[in-house]
Amino acid sequence: MEQLQDMLDLISEIVWGPFVLIPLLLLTGLFLTIRLRLLQFHKLFHALWLALIRRKEPEGTEGDISHYQALSTALAATVGVGNIAGAGLAIGLGGPGALFWMWVTGLVGMATKYSEALLGVKYRRKDSVGQQSGGPMFYLRNGLPGGLGMVLGGLFALFGAIAAFGIGNGTQANTVSQQLESVWNVPTWLVGIVLVVLAGAVIIGGIKSIGRVASAIVPIMVLLYIVIALTVLLVHVGDIPAALALVVTDAFTGTAATGGFAGATVLAVMQWGVARGIFSNESGLGTGAIAAAAAKTDQPVRQAMVSMTQTFIDTIVVVTMTCLVIIVTGVWKVEEAADGSLLTSQALNEGLSTISPALGSMGAYAIAIAVVVFAFTTILGWSYYGERCIDFLAGHKGVLVYRVVFVAVIYVGATVSLELIWIFSDIANGLMALPNLLGLLLLSPVVVAESKRYFANPNWRDPDASVPDVRE
Repeated sequence: MEQLQDMLDLISEIVWGPFVLIPLLLLTGLFLTIRLRLLQFHKLFHALWLALIRRKEPEGTEGDISHYQALSTALAATVGVGNIAGAGLAIGLGGPGALFWMWVTGLVGMATKYSEALLGVKYRRKDSVGQQSGGPMFYLRNGLPGGLGMVLGGLFALFGAIAAFGIGNGTQANTVSQQLESVWNVPTWLVGIVLVVLAGAVIIGGIKSIGRVASAIVPIMVLLYIVIALTVLLVHVGDIPAALALVVTDAFTGTAATGGFAGATVLAVMQWGVARGIFSNESGLGTGAIAAAAAKTDQPVRQAMVSMTQTFIDTIVVVTMTCLVIIVTGVWKVEEAADGSLLTSQALNEGLSTISPALGSMGAYAIAIAVVVFAFTTILGWSYYGERCIDFLAGHKGVLVYRVVFVAVIYVGATVSLELIWIFSDIANGLMALPNLLGLLLLSPVVVAESKRYFANPNWRDPDASVPDVRE
């Protein structure tokens, strides 16, 4: 067993190391950014308006859920433990400069997410029960020639189905049970039962049920977390300019050892920043395309703009808040970073106690609640991702079985430490990205052509106006 653990650790280090997936993800995002002529920057405000204010297409548009519910489902799967524990771990082990590389990952990742969503909607198909089904497995199979697309699509679906049980299920349930046990002494078996009941009630209902719950919970949880973080940042507003300067300089110089911080080289700073940024927003993994494909829309480009705001909200807003709180309070220099959520919790404690000693103890409770809600919604989002992968591999007959097994694994994850399962799913999570990134590069001409066609129409800003398809 120990040999198997060592072998999986080695594979994970290779897949997520600085020479395979990380540069491939960054370079793909940069390539798409250039090919799309910085679209994620000059179309961002319109995209945010579509996503957060307009929120849905005209009645009668094909799809299962609204723009906003599709965005909320994607956010539910990404705005989670990675934003609290992952971001905290990046700063704790890579130093302040890691935030800069998380920004880079997020900014170029917006072009990646845009491309994934566009292709997800363009190549989506109705399944045997009339539900929209799409994602990398479909645009790889239907967009690429011959057997290459079949092989890549099948590999993505296989790795996605496996990863869903780990990164999107067991690890999340385990995080919830550990938080509730440590803060309120709630038995893990009880946490497991409650999670099974709550998640099962939503998951069995499918994407429409997940979309309704996600669109109700996600905005509230994100806003509350931002308010708490902003409160701490306002207290330390005078320290923010120096913190931002530290972020930029340390990104290119590394971070010297100080206090409890062991120091980090430039390569380590970059690796921790990029890896945690990818874990946080999932740009390049292809999962966002699965949620986008369920949206009620007849315009792939419009949904793509909505979907790219998920990466902006996740990384540029929420992750930045978390990291700045840790930096301005100075906690990153004095606390060990073995647990990123504890680092974030301590930073909030320090910041709130500056306002009032009574508020200081709220940090641990606020983080515990945030982690529980974030992890729960991540379970919901990933249940749908895994379901679509199973539907692709085995047809609709396998979906109900998958849902039952997925819900049962929640209890196992909450009550048992399964280190081998975690690292195996971590590898599968990384391997999902490889066929997806290859597909994005090969299908980039399609993304560019669709984008040019859409934005060439003078009425593209009006979501009620149709953008005719002029393809021959």
